[in-house]
Amino acid sequence: MPSQTITSEPKNPTARWKTIGFRVLRFVIAIFLLLAAGGKLAGVQQMVQLFDTIGLGQWFRIFTGLCELATAALLLFPATIGVGALLGFCIMVGATIANMFVLDHDFIHSSIPAIIFAVIAWTYRRQILKLVELEDHHR
Repeated sequence: MPSQTITSEPKNPTARWKTIGFRVLRFVIAIFLLLAAGGKLAGVQQMVQLFDTIGLGQWFRIFTGLCELATAALLLFPATIGVGALLGFCIMVGATIANMFVLDHDFIHSSIPAIIFAVIAWTYRRQILKLVELEDHHR
């Protein structure tokens, strides 16, 4: 009986490029999140002023930066992409709401990433649902 090698690479060239493109997109998003989180966690004056304007306190700046760091890390590991995308979606929805109703800023810069995160989360919805099912089994 000949041995068979199991590979995770798609045999279809189009699927292969789709996989590569999706991986690059995840890494680019992770880099942007790391940069955004770094500014918040380092206390860059612009971030301090922005969160003063939001009015929830500087703890919220730190919390947001930590959530962005977590999202970036979760996007890098195949087993946690769905959760990372869901967290990223929540962050960007919050940013969009703040931009529209508190800051009177352009909301496009937060709503487009929210849509991208929503698409990624939808793509990995089975991964997210498995986590919910695991929680139900433990009750």
